[in-house]
Amino acid sequence: MTLKLVRAAALAVKRGHPWVFREGLARPPQGLTSGATVELADEEGGFLGRGLWDAASPIAVRVFVRSKGGPLDAAALGALTLASIARRDGRFDAETTAYRLCNGEGDRVPGLVLDRYGDVAVLRLDTEAWTPHLGGVVAALRGPLAARGVRSIGLRVSGEEKKLRPIEGPAPPDRLLVRERGMAMEVDLGHGQKTGAFLDQRENRARVRALARGRRVCNLFSYAGGFSVAAALGGATRVTSVDIAAAAHATAQRTFRANELDPGAHAFVSADVFAFLDQARARGDRFDLVISDPPSFAPSERARQRALTAYRRLHGAAAGVLAEGGILCASSCSSHVNAEDFAATLDDAALGRSDLCLRELLGHAEDHPTLAAWPEGRYLKLAVLA
Repeated sequence: MTLKLVRAAALAVKRGHPWVFREGLARPPQGLTSGATVELADEEGGFLGRGLWDAASPIAVRVFVRSKGGPLDAAALGALTLASIARRDGRFDAETTAYRLCNGEGDRVPGLVLDRYGDVAVLRLDTEAWTPHLGGVVAALRGPLAARGVRSIGLRVSGEEKKLRPIEGPAPPDRLLVRERGMAMEVDLGHGQKTGAFLDQRENRARVRALARGRRVCNLFSYAGGFSVAAALGGATRVTSVDIAAAAHATAQRTFRANELDPGAHAFVSADVFAFLDQARARGDRFDLVISDPPSFAPSERARQRALTAYRRLHGAAAGVLAEGGILCASSCSSHVNAEDFAATLDDAALGRSDLCLRELLGHAEDHPTLAAWPEGRYLKLAVLA
């Protein structure tokens, strides 16, 4: 089936944007099932590309290829996924055993994420368009992944207490240890965020590790403690991890021990971050390195302005406990807040001080590629101010 796009949507596809929203269709089809291959054309009938139809999502079509050809069936989709996996060959050694094998839209395989955790691969589907093809795609991946040392494939599902469903090989464990640039890290495959861990922050954790020597560190929204352990391994004198979820601290403490670090030499505070910062400032507590990595404040475009206000409040509170000569590392994972807008939440007025400069503005790890025409893929920001 050929779907004609309105002018703006056609121009976006020509530039390489991988999504066609429902309002971008000149005439939405009736009764087309998710997973069907569609061809895209501009208003004059000129060919634009091929994609998969999603009957339920506001994103009606994910665009896979700009060339003409046959249907996007399991064989074709498996081949595209395998090409993404092959691009990672040779990039990582035994010091890093957890990384992204396929970054969906960024690898031109929209709607599918595949992460490796040691001998386990975890799939996450962002569209039901993949569902009819999943069995055939997994069959295509089975042998090549096994040749790369992957024994088990699990599917990440939402709405269930245990989020990982085995689909190939032995059932993956709920928890396992992986290595990241030599740092041991416990990953909760069964219940953790994303596919189990925030692999996109790998290089940013390494940057924190390089900055931490001799410093008193505070890690806000510490979750499983990745930044905390990185700072401790980097030589921090003491790390204070703050998160409202006490269970996350237990994971962090096990990761400390896996790295032969004594968690008793550091602090783990179960508290609301804003309340903690208010109380710490009132006590006169000061830190030489403050890391802020909150969950997304802007899950939608409608929440964007509210998110910017929340970031300004958070960054001002974090700056209030930063010692003179200290370093502030502020992160955002909100795709609806771009880098310039995020930097504006770190200006002198927001921070309540004028002694800090923006030294670096970092992003995602290199196994999380994006597309030039897809700004949504540049969601991750880490600002380093000193």
